[in-house]
Amino acid sequence: MTFRDANKADIKQIQVVRNSVTENTLSNPELVTDDDCLEYITKRGRGWVCEMDNRIVGFSIVDLKQNNIWALFVSPNYDKQGIGRQLHDLMLNWYFNQTSKNVWLGTAPNTRAEIFYRKSGWTEIGIHGKGEIKFEMTFEKWKILKA
Repeated sequence: MTFRDANKADIKQIQVVRNSVTENTLSNPELVTDDDCLEYITKRGRGWVCEMDNRIVGFSIVDLKQNNIWALFVSPNYDKQGIGRQLHDLMLNWYFNQTSKNVWLGTAPNTRAEIFYRKSGWTEIGIHGKGEIKFEMTFEKWKILKA
């Protein structure tokens, strides 16, 4: 299992992982383009991937412009192996090394993602988009959690 920064060559496999998930699915996969991914990992923020057997099985992307988690997904065949946790921590460590601004994310209610973020110390702060739960992490809270 290898974790590393995402790059342009990873985008096709990132899209495969994103479209393989069974929760928080895209209503229209064409809404998230390869160009969107490239912009987020090269201009707006940064991304990370987890590789196993030369195949990307998970990824995360954070957006510094909107101070939010743009994506954190693990292929269903590779869940419950700590991949999501490692990607999450890499992403937040990097984010809070860039800024002390709060970071937020939205996820569907009653999903494993909701449980994951609650267990990871995120605070529910409201509703986002079409009924997603909006979570927030502060710089101060992350420092305590990682101490």
